[in-house]
Amino acid sequence: MDTTASDQRSYRLPSIDILRGLVIVIMALDHCRDFLMVASAQDPMAGNDIPPGLFFTRWITHFCAPVFVFLAGTSAGLMTSRRTPREIGRLLFTRGLWLVFVEALIVSNGWTFSPGGIEPLGGRYLVVLQVIWALGASMIVLGAAQFLGRGACLGLGAVIVLGHNLLDPVWPHVARDSLDAPLWIGLHSRMQAAFGPVFVNVAYPVLPWTGVMLLGFGASLLFERPPPERSRLLLRVGVAVTLAFLLVRGIDAYGEPHAWHWQPGGILDTVMSFLNTTKYPPSLDYLLMTLGPAAIFLSFAERMRGAVAGVLSTIGRAPFAFYVAHIYLIHLVSIGLGAAQGFDPAKFLTLFVFYPKEGYGVPLAGVYVFWVLVVAALYPLSAAVARLKARRRDWWLGYL
Repeated sequence: MDTTASDQRSYRLPSIDILRGLVIVIMALDHCRDFLMVASAQDPMAGNDIPPGLFFTRWITHFCAPVFVFLAGTSAGLMTSRRTPREIGRLLFTRGLWLVFVEALIVSNGWTFSPGGIEPLGGRYLVVLQVIWALGASMIVLGAAQFLGRGACLGLGAVIVLGHNLLDPVWPHVARDSLDAPLWIGLHSRMQAAFGPVFVNVAYPVLPWTGVMLLGFGASLLFERPPPERSRLLLRVGVAVTLAFLLVRGIDAYGEPHAWHWQPGGILDTVMSFLNTTKYPPSLDYLLMTLGPAAIFLSFAERMRGAVAGVLSTIGRAPFAFYVAHIYLIHLVSIGLGAAQGFDPAKFLTLFVFYPKEGYGVPLAGVYVFWVLVVAALYPLSAAVARLKARRRDWWLGYL
């Protein structure tokens, strides 16, 4: 049975839809771990002595945000053959504003289920600026930068990605418990601040993520090549970027604020130290480590066939709907799990980091079971939205 929604628009590439679907499905795994795992932590790789299973569960999800932002830029670049720069600029600006709004009011409420504020933050309303914010803010910048052309955007994106770690020694780094830092610090550094009744957590600093989107926009030139040539070039670029990661990380002189070390526990612990790069903000090593293998995957994705490719492609055609719905669904599942384990459901009307620390949650294997169930439950929604977007050309569908 063909599970792919037919969509013959010229700027859509099956390989991009497949990869986008894959990373958003993997993203759901990370959020199932956040909400459902026993004694889960927002970033377990920040601690020591992490079990390999948990390490690689978290590590594989590192691919999600860079690929998602890069491909958003690529998709925008592929529109240049059918839209004027003015039209693209208007679309990116309005879509970017819409995504920032969605992050602040729809997705943030999905994380907490507490529009009136949460007690651990003094009753303030929590705004968590994550990947949807990064996409929206980067689109607004790209809306202006795209007038320079794709080549210039590619160069500017490369400068930002390669050079933003030069800011590490001089840009202010705010303590996690500080609430009075100016919001501009969040352009490059992870930070949080309180503004009256609102508590803002900037998890995704916009500067490096804008660099990734600009790279994706410029790289769309490559995706316009004939399929065989495109696949060869993607493979070469992917291998080159992956080798660059191994070299830069191995030298360990620039591109990553946290050095790796030979570990007394053996080769596996050393590999984990080597792969443990910084996501907040995304270091050069982190982006090389994720975007290189993603390009290699893209070089083979166009030849993928079968049910798995069809399912991923369908989800990849409706990523926004899947993303928003999966936050709400996983949070609802966590409330049900907590109630089944004897907790008052009201204890789960908050951010998952404030969930009960004792007696709640499932082990890592259980997280994988819930993950499969969540993806299966949301697939019909993705398929319905994908069919709608393939069948109709209404302007508002560009915001879904």
